[in-house]
Amino acid sequence: MRQALIDAGWTEESNLDAALECARDYEARGVTDPAYLFKLVARSVPKPDTAVRLNETPVLLAEAITAENALEEQNIGAVRRQLRDFLRIPVVSGASIMPDACPVGKSTASVPVGGVLAAENAIFPSAHSADICCSMFATFFRSDADSAALLDAIVASTRFGRGGRDPADRVHHPVIDEAVWTNPFLSGLQDKARMHMADQGDGNHFAYLGTTQWSKAQLEKLTTVGYRDLAERISTTPANADGTRTVKALVTHHGSRGLGSALYTRGANAAAKHLARIGKDIPEELAWLDYDTPAGQHYWHALQYVSRWTRANHQAIHDRFLQRIDSAAIAGFGNEHNFVWKRGNTFMHGKGATPAWKDENGRPLLGLIPMNMASPILVVLGKDNPDYHSFAPHGAGRNQSRRGLLRQFKVKGGGIDKQRIAQLIASHTRDIDVRWFGGKPDFTETPSAYKDAARVRAQIEHFNLADIVAEIQPLGCVMAGESNRRDEEEELTPKQKRQIKHRADRRKLRQRLHHTDEWPDESE
Repeated sequence: MRQALIDAGWTEESNLDAALECARDYEARGVTDPAYLFKLVARSVPKPDTAVRLNETPVLLAEAITAENALEEQNIGAVRRQLRDFLRIPVVSGASIMPDACPVGKSTASVPVGGVLAAENAIFPSAHSADICCSMFATFFRSDADSAALLDAIVASTRFGRGGRDPADRVHHPVIDEAVWTNPFLSGLQDKARMHMADQGDGNHFAYLGTTQWSKAQLEKLTTVGYRDLAERISTTPANADGTRTVKALVTHHGSRGLGSALYTRGANAAAKHLARIGKDIPEELAWLDYDTPAGQHYWHALQYVSRWTRANHQAIHDRFLQRIDSAAIAGFGNEHNFVWKRGNTFMHGKGATPAWKDENGRPLLGLIPMNMASPILVVLGKDNPDYHSFAPHGAGRNQSRRGLLRQFKVKGGGIDKQRIAQLIASHTRDIDVRWFGGKPDFTETPSAYKDAARVRAQIEHFNLADIVAEIQPLGCVMAGESNRRDEEEELTPKQKRQIKHRADRRKLRQRLHHTDEWPDESE
């Protein structure tokens, strides 16, 4: 009985003995149902208040970013406000923002893009976002084919847009056959894993074709820091007259698609239920899972599987591409930037932040940081700078939302100045071959939508976040395109806007109703 009362919330330090005496008295009177017994005991001997509350004093927010203009200063202010309450959560030990930081929506409690959150034995689903394992992967190869032919092969090897692959067009990978589907967070999601293999989705996800030159000094640098194998593989390519080695690269950017989105929803619901049990006066948006709980353990293992699945998704696209061009990979590597990493008892959350620490062999992590479709992708080595939790940015970041950008091009009478937008798109892409998988160009994914690449690069160097060792110069890229997006609010009819709002309200209601004692919610 003593242990049962401890498990129910009474403590040795407070009034356990009084609760035990009260419980025995009720048992002597014939009360045997444990739930009813503890309810009666609680009336006479209240449990101590052990609810977790927000701290009065926040932990430090480290800022690896400087504002270049008034809009950026405004954005940094919004980022600080969104992180404010996260910094007061007892399990949070620190946070950072990267040079690409920008707010996420209008919520007052949200980890922004470019945000890093360190937590002790706790996982925050909201801190890695619904696009779990959004990541980069580069394959270096040789080919004499021209860029147009290579981009044709990329288009045929991948898929963009809503939904997933049709059953007749699905791509199998052994990762789908792993024995993970009894995990309560993954149960029933195997078909999502099947339909989204070799599928990249919407938005800023892309397949980028580029070329890079490696000098003797760059290859020696890779060798010195521990990447001898990569340097030797690149060195197998013929040398140019100046001794450099030129290789082409396919770089893909995407996350875990419907599989990760469903896992995120389940994780967020489970975290909200956990917070409801242990916390008081803490907003649901700040919910976490304690790692040492059954839910925390299952969620962690589910995240590791989704990481393997997403890497396999990159590999499937790259393998299909190499087969089509009759080539082979010289070398390849990649990194996640929407994920959670365990370092000792600390869980490092990155939402649009690239790990930049040293691996278990003491090597600085290799990473890929894209800027925009017309700028080089940076190949970086992490500087392991503890001042900013050993992260680097995941890209250039935005100064405005997609809709905010489009509002600048409104014309009298409503609508968008499409001619001006077309001119800007043509200007941005005149030196590269850009393919829009869904048809129409998406202006919100052109360089106009992003922060200045040179400034972001300068801040990477200024804050000592990463060492830039090479650049992948752009030849062309494939992106989803506007016909797969519905962010251009001005093109929606009032009825469509009402329908979208109605569906969003129903999702919110459903999530609230799922906050029961059972986790995770199996109906998703």
